[in-house]
Amino acid sequence: MNKSAYPRVRGIVAARAETRDVNATLAELNRTFAAFREQNDRRLSELESGREDVVTNEHVDRINASLGDLTTLVNEQQQTIAALRLGPNGNEPASDPEYRNAFNSHFRRGDVNNALQVGVDAEGGYLAPVEWDRTITGALREISPIRQYAQVIQTGNAGFRRLYSDRNVGSGWVGEVAARPETVTPGISELAFGHGEIYANPAATQQFLDDALVNVEQWLADEVNTEFAYQEGVAFLSGNGVNKPFGILTYVTGAANAAKHPFGAIKAGTTAATAEIDPDELVDIIYDLPSARRAGARFFMNNGTMAAVRKLKDGDGTYLWQPGFQDGEPGRILGYPTTEIEGMPDVAPGAIPLLFGDMRQTYLILDRMGIRILRDPYTNKPFVNFYTTKRVGGGVQNPEFMRALKMKAA
Repeated sequence: MNKSAYPRVRGIVAARAETRDVNATLAELNRTFAAFREQNDRRLSELESGREDVVTNEHVDRINASLGDLTTLVNEQQQTIAALRLGPNGNEPASDPEYRNAFNSHFRRGDVNNALQVGVDAEGGYLAPVEWDRTITGALREISPIRQYAQVIQTGNAGFRRLYSDRNVGSGWVGEVAARPETVTPGISELAFGHGEIYANPAATQQFLDDALVNVEQWLADEVNTEFAYQEGVAFLSGNGVNKPFGILTYVTGAANAAKHPFGAIKAGTTAATAEIDPDELVDIIYDLPSARRAGARFFMNNGTMAAVRKLKDGDGTYLWQPGFQDGEPGRILGYPTTEIEGMPDVAPGAIPLLFGDMRQTYLILDRMGIRILRDPYTNKPFVNFYTTKRVGGGVQNPEFMRALKMKAA
């Protein structure tokens, strides 16, 4: 097969999503998937006949990589379009122009006027303006798939606890005038969520800050987004709860927090092989989740696992993975949408490379309201550091809405 018969999009993903039409990308995605099916069918046919062609394998891998790139590009375009359509939210707190102007002046020169005093505290930190706070939080939501699909609430306290009933309520049938003896009273359990402070400490020279052409707010937001997104991504998946959230993977059967929740662990199916996923194993974890809890379910995995799953077929020879066919539709596995989380483990012995379920019902993220910034021109001369902090917590609020696929141990 001529290499020009399928698109290569390495590097395109890094371009701004709005520079390309999403419908054109979807059409390209479908053409690439057709080429992938053709080449992978050839590869499978060669394997069945006892001969393996290295060139065919290479073609399959290259097209599969293109599918991953195009899928990522479609997601970026859709997120950009959604952000443009969102616009101001009338329910959000109104901005304070005077405070924002003072805050911007403080960014550049350290000048503090009376308007800024509403954000001062004993340590000299200042609360970011409302709209800047929203910018950071909104960007994190776009970058972090778990934040995008989990339930996020704002709290005014550093700690957060939730009470759970053990559902052990007694009942019985009685006649009209029969006695009503006391029934079993349900027990109550308290569940704490991991909580900590996430920080970034970007630095800039005073000359850079003095340059009127530089959008200092945008620069700082971009720097903070990069660090916060990385730290959150790790914590939401595998955090141990010590000054950080409890990661969702730690609640899976056999993991560190399997016994933490009153409702039990996230149930896991185990593969028959140490390094391969069988199509039937995906079907099993879907239908192990009760139908009433599958309404908002989707698959979560990294790009490497996605590439492996794209090669799988059902008993009728139909590929389990299908691309989205119109704007707003993600790729699907067995009819359920997929989401890439690059921090998820790879397919390896004993690993948990795949989750399936309703992330909003499963995982809770706690944002302590307000991002604090301390401007420090002294510690790292000639640089000005902007020590930026946000308190974030998280943990599983209901494990019954999620299933995991765990690879067989070696």
